[in-house]
Amino acid sequence: MTTGDSIKKMHWREIRLRPKIGTMLFSKHHSCDVVVVRVASPCPWPVGQADPERLHQGVTKLNLPQPRQLRAPRQSPSVLAISSVTVIPAPAHRPQDESRLSSTLTLSLPHLDRLRQLPLSPPPNEVERFRTRQTTSTMSDPRESSSYSIIPRIRYNTIGGINGPLVILDNVKLPKFNEIVTLTLPDGTERSGQVLEARGDRAVVQVFEGTSGIDVKKTKVEFTGESLKLGVSEDMLGRIFDGSGRAIDKGPKVLAEDYIDINGSPINPYSREYPEEMISTGISAIDTMNSIARGQKIPIFSASGLPHNEIAAQICRQAGLVQKKGITNKGVHDGHEDNFSIVFGAMGVNLETARFFTRDFEQNGSLEKTTLFLNLANDPTIERIITPRLALTTAEYYAYQLEKHVLVILTDLSAYCDALREVSAAREEVPGRRGYPGYMYTDLSTIYERAGRVAGRNGSITQIPILTLPNDDITHPIPDLTGYITEGQIFVDRALDNRGIYPPINVLPSLSRLMKSAIGEGMTRKDHGDVSNQLYAKYAIGRDAAAMKAVVGEEALSAEDKLSLEFLDKFERQFISQGQYESRSIYESLDLAWSLLRIFPKDLLNRIPAKVLNEYYQRAHKDAKGKGKARAEAEQQQEEGNLIDA
Repeated sequence: MTTGDSIKKMHWREIRLRPKIGTMLFSKHHSCDVVVVRVASPCPWPVGQADPERLHQGVTKLNLPQPRQLRAPRQSPSVLAISSVTVIPAPAHRPQDESRLSSTLTLSLPHLDRLRQLPLSPPPNEVERFRTRQTTSTMSDPRESSSYSIIPRIRYNTIGGINGPLVILDNVKLPKFNEIVTLTLPDGTERSGQVLEARGDRAVVQVFEGTSGIDVKKTKVEFTGESLKLGVSEDMLGRIFDGSGRAIDKGPKVLAEDYIDINGSPINPYSREYPEEMISTGISAIDTMNSIARGQKIPIFSASGLPHNEIAAQICRQAGLVQKKGITNKGVHDGHEDNFSIVFGAMGVNLETARFFTRDFEQNGSLEKTTLFLNLANDPTIERIITPRLALTTAEYYAYQLEKHVLVILTDLSAYCDALREVSAAREEVPGRRGYPGYMYTDLSTIYERAGRVAGRNGSITQIPILTLPNDDITHPIPDLTGYITEGQIFVDRALDNRGIYPPINVLPSLSRLMKSAIGEGMTRKDHGDVSNQLYAKYAIGRDAAAMKAVVGEEALSAEDKLSLEFLDKFERQFISQGQYESRSIYESLDLAWSLLRIFPKDLLNRIPAKVLNEYYQRAHKDAKGKGKARAEAEQQQEEGNLIDA
């Protein structure tokens, strides 16, 4: 590569500049379609003959700040070839003598369109690759350019061993934690991996596509200098991707509008807003008694053989926004469905389950507002570690850049934790409870805590992860640690499922800790909280009455206990139970709840204030027509008691 004071044509290596790079260099000139690179002296090596020694000398001759860790390494047995050159943005500086700048290169680029938001400052570790290509170059003002350091890309052939999904590399120069590497197999196929551990000149890499077929002696490894990023775009709505983020629906390639690190960025706790307003699922047991606020994280605890996949598909079909009435809030656009989207991530599912999800979403039209990530059971186990992060990165783009309210459903987090255990065992780490790594709590928090709302952004991310409890054990480390991080749980009960009740949601152990901020006057209805409390109380009393009946018999029960038994049966058969394709609004669910509470006389509904009771009870005292047998008996017994007291 040569440069001079007047350059007409140059032989560059191919420039793959993403839209973010273009906007980064021209944050003050959005309409420009060129990128300016400033160099301080000619680069003394040709493109096709990049020798490490000459390259090292050329880099050291540049009058630019050169961090020691970026200098080219000397020739060593581990270096096969320099396959490309990496350009890394250096800190902005201005030399005292501007005349020392000998040349400025202007690289022409196609016009960058489809840009939604332009970043104000460049990301710290943005890098680009150069491969052989011819382009024209003209002179430009150095004051409007950016300084760069040039370092080589080096390929290594120093694989020291393979252990499960891990590859151990020796004699590597300056590996970085979470850095992405490219492995080139002898047949030319490429696989991606990520650095899990970097210690001195040794690196441990997890390979996303698995390590089968990797030849220790002939496989070449190249460090990219980047963390794993996902190209995101609004066009991802309605698309299906695999667990690594590759489109598998035979659709056109997604044109990325931005590239985002899949590990996300930590959210300042001060910048978080309290979750408010409600997301409707169309399921009475959830909406009425375990309401979900926008920005909440609430898991579904299920078990093997229970219909949690059907519940997840039903939520995707029916989920939507519940708009505040008469209250203006900057965090709410409106209740229109265009402001709502779903990101669905499936990990370790079999082919039949994957077909069920895709077919169900396509047939009912919910795929148009959904982005689907599928990691199958026969896919590499290590891929399950990045699948939920890909889903959450997509959700963050929808929420914080497109300002949508996003519902993220992840199933099954137990498969994710099993993948963590497999990697931990391959690294020979000290195991924790039941063989899971001791850092599993921290790792799960990096997933769950990405839900929420951020001040100044109109969007929100709501998470509903699904966990299958091994052996129906609620004390298992996975649900146990999840409960410490999330804000409640929805419990799928096997006993209800055995009795033919769908969805078999047991409301007694279920809980939504943020329900109070999502319901009430202006958001749902003013009687919502009181009705929920009364339903909980009467359902618990009914369960106790059923247990008493099994001991002493129905004849020994009081009239109130018989009312509780009647309520118990109707509550499970009419309120909790509903069809898979039956969607109930929150107002329909509340009206249904009142119809069940009218089984009891007014004075037995002691969890509802008198004012609310008088407004919604609406019972004709003198009309005995349509009364249940147990209810009529209870009223007669109450009247006899009043006569005795008189």
